[in-house]
Amino acid sequence: MRKEPQLSTTTTRPPVSGAHIGSSVLIKGELSGREDLYLDGEVEGTIELRECNFTVGPNGRVRGNVHVKSVIVQGKIEGDIAASQRVELRNSASVIGDIATERILIEEGAVFKGKLETGEKAKSDKTSTPNLGVKAQAPGVSPSGISSSAQASFLDKA
Repeated sequence: MRKEPQLSTTTTRPPVSGAHIGSSVLIKGELSGREDLYLDGEVEGTIELRECNFTVGPNGRVRGNVHVKSVIVQGKIEGDIAASQRVELRNSASVIGDIATERILIEEGAVFKGKLETGEKAKSDKTSTPNLGVKAQAPGVSPSGISSSAQASFLDKA
């Protein structure tokens, strides 16, 4: 008799570092920790992950301020973002609030309404920096690939 090969019923997932909050989860209150976080659910409150990376997935929604090392936004954030290293706004991102970070990437199609402070000064002095403050008021304004001073002069003329 010929033996049929047995198929595996176990699903193998790629390794994930950090925590994952699924799309059906709603958190109200402060969220803090010391590991990277992927959010596909909703958070209403402050997120404190100052030493960690934070990813807002396509279904992710945040209503509150975010303090992280770096953040990738694919969903929506309504609140200020303070990232010590980097902010990435992907094409499906929507951010309504101010951003202070060392480096920023804004893909075409991302929506950003607020003030942007970049560079070393954004980390140490979050008040006002005349050459680095950028106001992007129109949805879809995408100044990626332009230096901070060029962004300010470009948007001041708009």
